Amino acid sequence: MVAFLLGCSFSFEEALQKAGVPLRHIDNDLNVPMYITNRQCIPAGRFYGPLVVSMRPIPSQLISRAVTVTARFPSVHGYPVHIGNPANIGVKNLNTPDWGDPPVFSPGDIPVFWACGVTPQAVALNSKPELLITHSPGLMFITDILNESLAAF
Repeated sequence: MVAFLLGCSFSFEEALQKAGVPLRHIDNDLNVPMYITNRQCIPAGRFYGPLVVSMRPIPSQLISRAVTVTARFPSVHGYPVHIGNPANIGVKNLNTPDWGDPPVFSPGDIPVFWACGVTPQAVALNSKPELLITHSPGLMFITDILNESLAAF
């Protein structure tokens, strides 16, 4: 048996909030929406499958700030993998996430997508290991590591 933990984008949300970037899912007491994309992960042996992303609606004038803030956290998903049209990464309908809650947009918001720690579940669904113990999307493993200590710079 092998155990490992992946960083979660929830870890950079505190930094986004401190930088004045609103997080609509938190403001509305919702789980962040997560989507299976058409981007395939690099296979590792028998493990293969699609990238899963989390999405946060960001006011257009704050996107560069959100990118800069999250780039400081490469061990917890870092900068966005896609900004803008969800169809470009195979997401057909933002209102029907594969996990989490439908997003709440305000006028001027643009969808911004980060790699998601649910990707291993999508890979497992394809690879079908005999046994897999995992978290429930949105309910993460919690440690005493402070979010800011995860910042690379």
